[in-house]
Amino acid sequence: MPPRDMIVPLLTLPDWTAAAARAGTGGVRVRRAHPWDLSPARAFAERYFTRGWADELSCAWARTPISAFLAVDGPEIVGFAAYDCAHPGVFGPTGVRPDRRGRGIGAALLLRCLHDMRARGYLYGIIGAVGPAAFYEKVCGALLLPEHWPSYVTDGG
Repeated sequence: MPPRDMIVPLLTLPDWTAAAARAGTGGVRVRRAHPWDLSPARAFAERYFTRGWADELSCAWARTPISAFLAVDGPEIVGFAAYDCAHPGVFGPTGVRPDRRGRGIGAALLLRCLHDMRARGYLYGIIGAVGPAAFYEKVCGALLLPEHWPSYVTDGG
């Protein structure tokens, strides 16, 4: 089955601070990336995911302010999320270190990015070529776009 995109209404998002508090119970803090985070974030994305994701994530540093957020445990990156990388209004890439999943870190990163998109004036966000559609539906109310609609990844990228 080809990848499908999802759409998120940004006017009705749940509060991101509750998700961040849940993630923070394990010592994790979600924050906007700084200029000096580029190399460590790229290395993290490439180590735990793919070089392609690292390249795409790098595009967030071309935005002002940077459109990437990091989940950190002390000085260590344990997750990332970004938007406006491949296309304006598109969330991603995002990833959480495998041994840190299931603790609310991904939800906190997702909601923090989506709230930032809303603050920049977006009314809707696109999540491209989703894997865990049920996760996005639960956390932010995302809806799968119809199967016959092209995906920005395979048809419009």
